[in-house]
Amino acid sequence: MADEEREALHDALRMAAVALTEADIPFALCGSYAAWVRGAPEPEHDADFVIKEEHIDQARAAIGAAGLDVHEPAENWLFKAYHKGQLVDVLYRMSGEPVHDELFERADVLEVLAVRMPVLSATDVISSKLRVLGEHYCDFGRLLPFTRALREQIDWQRVRDEVSYSPYARAFLQLVEDLQIIEPATVSGGTAVSPAGRGG
Repeated sequence: MADEEREALHDALRMAAVALTEADIPFALCGSYAAWVRGAPEPEHDADFVIKEEHIDQARAAIGAAGLDVHEPAENWLFKAYHKGQLVDVLYRMSGEPVHDELFERADVLEVLAVRMPVLSATDVISSKLRVLGEHYCDFGRLLPFTRALREQIDWQRVRDEVSYSPYARAFLQLVEDLQIIEPATVSGGTAVSPAGRGG
């Protein structure tokens, strides 16, 4: 990404966050930029925010009034906003599920590019990334740097519980255990057990 593109993306992220804050809309930075704030490599693409579905219209109006160009995609779980060609996605469903207040309650208010804003917990960032893995998107290579950077901030038991239904997520967790990036899952007796062996 060229320096001017990165600067425009940073501006878009700040503008959207300030607009949502001033409109008093509960939100959090999510996705790869939330991981970056917590120590992962900086992404080379769009920034992502999450809101509740009931605030869609209010969020569209606030972000549009801030100077971003708002677009409605075919997908029914987000809208898009552009600034100088750089994209901010505003999600109101995550991994196909409605957004609940608990997600925001687990977020931390952190300084991001000189603007304080709520940022999803590392556990929620990784859990959401694993839950979108599937037959048509299963890029473990992109997930490994995030996992290495955030591993000590993550409640791995909660992640395992939330993704236990997904063979793709279980395979990734087994991989990072085998690579000794994270500790193996344990049961109450202290015996290691594979996430796949825990049922689903």
